[in-house]
Amino acid sequence: MSLVAVGACYVDTILTTPHYPGEDEKLRASTISRRRGGNCPNSLEVLQQLTTHTPSSSALLNLVAVLPAKSSIASQQIRKELEPNVHLDHCIYREQFNEPASSYIIKSQSSGSRTIVNYNELPDMTIGEFTKIADELGPSATWFHFEGRVPDVTLSCIQYLRQKFPSVTVSIEVEKPQREGLQDLAVEADVVFYSKGWAQGNGYISAAECLRKQSSLTRKASLLFCTWGQDGAVALETGSGNLFHKPAYTAPDFTVVDPIGAGDTFIAGMLYTLIYRDRYWDMSQKLGFANRVAGMKVGQEGFAGLEQALTSYP
Repeated sequence: MSLVAVGACYVDTILTTPHYPGEDEKLRASTISRRRGGNCPNSLEVLQQLTTHTPSSSALLNLVAVLPAKSSIASQQIRKELEPNVHLDHCIYREQFNEPASSYIIKSQSSGSRTIVNYNELPDMTIGEFTKIADELGPSATWFHFEGRVPDVTLSCIQYLRQKFPSVTVSIEVEKPQREGLQDLAVEADVVFYSKGWAQGNGYISAAECLRKQSSLTRKASLLFCTWGQDGAVALETGSGNLFHKPAYTAPDFTVVDPIGAGDTFIAGMLYTLIYRDRYWDMSQKLGFANRVAGMKVGQEGFAGLEQALTSYP
């Protein structure tokens, strides 16, 4: 099986502070860390752990992202962190730029929440660049997953896949409520992942309500998912109308340590079950596993060691 994930790749700088600084306030951070980020790279980092530790799973994971010059320190570091299990051969390198897309994240210890400031001067992928990559990957790729950036370009990418490679499965993240055009992407996808923020921003008061009402709009989709923080996640099989809910995973003495990337981890867990465990687990088991991996991620710094979710599941 071959999965192609299309989205932005960031370098994150994370500051942990006692509280959010007020305007013109000087505040000392307790910790600082830097790591590679971005929705799709995060999901692929988790997926490569899960597939590597799954007997008889033949996984080919590809990232399509815009990166700075191939010789830049940032691109070299990104390749070092993801390769060889994640292939970056089809990334788009902007040779005239040396700075990567970057996020500066402030984590408040008092509230447990985070504030993110992004910086990105890299020109976005064009439809022409994508079609060239799709032509190279399409015959062997079985699944394309899109972050949902630049919706008009992403929509053209999905439409190209539908025309040229109709057997390919397409999934999409519908995350940011202020980003126009995400609804159009959901309409074209086979599998849709909705965030709590997008659902609330569009007037839904629960994950179940979001999926029920969205199912009348997403006629091509067979599966819809919506995460809801501490309330867990909900899945809807559109063909049968069956709705599944699983609470958020917790363990004894569980504490929230690092929520950054929890949604990306949930998507990785669900993609893993859909692609590699589809014949062995029912939807309730799949949803529970995705919640477990996401919960484990929230309880630790970074993404290392999440394959341990496989040792005691289901």
